[in-house]
Amino acid sequence: MTKAEEYFTRLAQEIPDVKAGKMFGALCMKTSNGKSAAMFWKDNLVVKLHGENFNQAARLEGAMLFEPMEGRPMKEWMQIPFEHKSKWKKYALLSAENVAQQKPPARSKKR
Repeated sequence: MTKAEEYFTRLAQEIPDVKAGKMFGALCMKTSNGKSAAMFWKDNLVVKLHGENFNQAARLEGAMLFEPMEGRPMKEWMQIPFEHKSKWKKYALLSAENVAQQKPPARSKKR
């Protein structure tokens, strides 16, 4: 386990009302509505941000729009490198607050 992964794991325990889960096979923090709020990806924190919070995160050196597959960016999801771990908690909290307000994912109907 890398230092970044250890830090993410500890951070997940500090964020209120989230539980561990998986997103794209990676560690993530899920809110009570079942949606992912933050993810650990290649020693980066990936969070869903809006407005000025998104813009501030985008200005961090090395931060970029998250692309799980090349050429397929995920709107509003920012990837923040481990060098900025001092800001990870702030952005994870903001992301968790935003995502927790969204509706739960729709369940598929069985035929």
